Amino acid sequence: MQSTTLYFSEGSSDKVYRVAIETRDGGNVVNFAYGRRGSTLNTGTKTTSPVTSDEAQRIYDKLIREKTAKGYTSGEDSMAYSDGSRRVTAIRPQLLNPVDDPEALLKDNGIYLQPKHDGKRLLIHKMGENVIGINRRGIECSIPESIRVAALALLGGFLIDGEAVGDMLHVFDILEIDNTDMRAIPYRDRLVRLLNLLASAQQTSIQWVATISGQASKRRVYDQLRKDNAEGVVFKQIGAPYSQGRPNSGGTQFKYKFVETASVIIREINAKRSVAMAVWDDGNLVSAGNVTIPADQAIPQIWDVAEVRYLYAMPGSGALYQPVYLGVRDDIMSVECSRRQLKFRKEPEEVAA
Repeated sequence: MQSTTLYFSEGSSDKVYRVAIETRDGGNVVNFAYGRRGSTLNTGTKTTSPVTSDEAQRIYDKLIREKTAKGYTSGEDSMAYSDGSRRVTAIRPQLLNPVDDPEALLKDNGIYLQPKHDGKRLLIHKMGENVIGINRRGIECSIPESIRVAALALLGGFLIDGEAVGDMLHVFDILEIDNTDMRAIPYRDRLVRLLNLLASAQQTSIQWVATISGQASKRRVYDQLRKDNAEGVVFKQIGAPYSQGRPNSGGTQFKYKFVETASVIIREINAKRSVAMAVWDDGNLVSAGNVTIPADQAIPQIWDVAEVRYLYAMPGSGALYQPVYLGVRDDIMSVECSRRQLKFRKEPEEVAA
């Protein structure tokens, strides 16, 4: 019997999933079990009747790919193992909720405005001479050498949060400094501590994100960013603490995008550097159309998560209109690639007769 046990631990979730190939009636069946770790597991089968060994292996491998794409790992101590050999930390970034209309936030003097950078979320944790990167899933990740060297140049230990674009980290928050937790203090005070940290040494690879206050200044910067075809803007409450994770609604930090982007699953490799995209819809994987991979980027693998810019999604088919491939996102789980994230084209109103 061939079997694999996978685990998932994040927030309040602590789940286990088991899949096995077993012999039966001269053939093979693929059975599974799932549920909360330590509880009685629910069971089921992916084969209602015995199949060949090759077909059973295909089903078995597909189940494992699907679960690992959703963040499951083969290490029972999932806080010490995940995503290959990289360690899962207890650190999670604060995530932003999108808003459809930024007007109220632009007028609110209790809200800062920041430009949104088109990169990957990256936290940097410096402890003595040890510098590690942490992605948006809380998993240790590699960092550019230029950012590591810049972090070593800054004085003391710290945990900072930002957006990495190439070899540059655009930093906008500080969570810890010299073993002191800063998360509970107001954002305006954390920004002061962050500026003091960045002023402690000369370096060019960790830069402060411009933070704008006041209605007139926010409006001016907002209009200029939109004119410059920037990705969007971020709004943050001046007096808010740092709260990891994403609230179900509301919150203290928001984003407004000038362009649409989506995280999609690579479902199939087509001819001529094209791949088929898919997203989850009520537990089913549905098509999001095709996208061409630029010549200067590697073709992704099936089940990779990729970021795509697009104009809108087509009603009915869900295909992305004029998609532009941006690259693989190893910091986003497959389960996050939902149809709910897509912005659909609005149908023209019927003209009254």
